[in-house]
Amino acid sequence: MITFGPGGNSDSFGKRRFPEDLPAYLAAMGLNGYEVECGRGVRISEKTYQLLPELAAENGIYLTLHTPYFISLSSEKEETRLNSVGYILDSARAAHKLGIRKLVVHSGSCSKMTRESATELAKDTLTRAQKALDDEGLDEIILCPETMGKINQLGTLSEVLELCGVDERFLPCVDFGHLNARTLGGIKSEADYAAMLDEIENKLGHDRLKHFHVHFSKIMYTAGGEKMHLTFEDTEYGPQFEPLMEQFAKRSLEPSVVCESSGTQAEDAAAMRKYYEGIIK
Repeated sequence: MITFGPGGNSDSFGKRRFPEDLPAYLAAMGLNGYEVECGRGVRISEKTYQLLPELAAENGIYLTLHTPYFISLSSEKEETRLNSVGYILDSARAAHKLGIRKLVVHSGSCSKMTRESATELAKDTLTRAQKALDDEGLDEIILCPETMGKINQLGTLSEVLELCGVDERFLPCVDFGHLNARTLGGIKSEADYAAMLDEIENKLGHDRLKHFHVHFSKIMYTAGGEKMHLTFEDTEYGPQFEPLMEQFAKRSLEPSVVCESSGTQAEDAAAMRKYYEGIIK
């Protein structure tokens, strides 16, 4: 089943209690997904560990988790990469306690290396991370390397698909806003989305395409790529979500879709789901 939800809490969540009030808030918007944000570190309250898994299960909310932003899969410093394995393992432990399977992981930077060298280092880090998860009995956790928005970062679609070749359990996290930003507005039509979905299927197979993870937002960009996340109200920057929803419907895909708009992520996720539901009726 396809799911739609916000990455973290929209501004409109306000002073509601988390996680107690999350199900009603999401239900009022017709949403059935939620991404737990650990970008600044795995700092999850004991109350969340105690309440969120049951609340999500009872209300049909599909949970995912974003690992810390400071993870660097491709650092030239082995210590940094080993620390990154530790951060992924910490995230996986948290995910396990919350009943979460998909972990989103930033791909890293190319720094002064060639893109090929950075990719090889990232593949090695992911190999070590998966072994650490397996050794600790966390083999149900699915690592999802993410496409990135800045041109000097590792994380084109092709690079992420190569990273997913490390282990057949990996799924790509395709952030279409990031890809649009790093190509300086390259996503203009349904055909552009179709080509990317074809690439995923050709590289990883239909089942992994069907269940991949999606991030979506409109993003302002400069010559170097991503600058800042926007809302769906912006009319200057893309990409547009409607053609992507058309492709999901035509291909009967069932991704977990997370909106990362700036402050309106739940509202914009609801707009995507409403459009999608209108197509398939």
